[in-house]
Amino acid sequence: MEIDVVTIFPEMFDAIVKYGVISKAIKNNIISFNAHNLRNYTKDKHKVTDLYAYGGGPGMVMKPEPFFEFYDNYLEKKGKKPYVIMPSPQGKQFNSKDAERLASIENIVFFCGRYEGIDERVMSLVDEELSIGDFVVTGGELPSMLMIDAISRFIPGVVGDIESVKNDSFYNQLLDYPHFTKPRSYRGMDVPKVLLSGNHKKIEEYRKKESILRTILKRPDLFIKHDLDEFEKKVIVNIIRELILNEK
Repeated sequence: MEIDVVTIFPEMFDAIVKYGVISKAIKNNIISFNAHNLRNYTKDKHKVTDLYAYGGGPGMVMKPEPFFEFYDNYLEKKGKKPYVIMPSPQGKQFNSKDAERLASIENIVFFCGRYEGIDERVMSLVDEELSIGDFVVTGGELPSMLMIDAISRFIPGVVGDIESVKNDSFYNQLLDYPHFTKPRSYRGMDVPKVLLSGNHKKIEEYRKKESILRTILKRPDLFIKHDLDEFEKKVIVNIIRELILNEK
């Protein structure tokens, strides 16, 4: 996969390029990543990327020309159209399904806005607006990083064990189960005995039970949307049985 970002602060993306699994994926040629300085696509000597808005009002608006210049240059060099994403609080809220879907696209470009936003005419180049939540941040860089990190986890070879991705919260509309490591006992808190039993069937049942209970208690909205498989139905039956027996 090839990922490009267009921003006035390309150095911000050093955080994901130099550290973690994305850094390794880049070194292993699984992901190609480039952060482009928007100022390099301006025509004036001062490299201006924003101006006052027509009609007045507070704040500055990012000019359309640099984004179109980048886009034309991209088409000329690559010979194909990229899938352009605009991080925006007005967009659809980004989720795990989006990350998995976007991981199958070969060429993605993120347009990072700042100030009051980008000239509306740039939207003619945008394929999808995505939001990371119902709040506003100062620019599109941080939302882009979060989405790139989430997307990359679904690219084969980026995460060592794909099962760890499938067990993560939100992958199947259930929250992740609790995790433990050594020591067995710490400050009066013990690792659940079932995890020390070596009985893989019971461990799987325990983890599924905890996953279901966490989702019901913390994110009932997710659980309501989740389609239960046969194993999960059996686990819920056992949960109810345990509750009834404990009340007697």
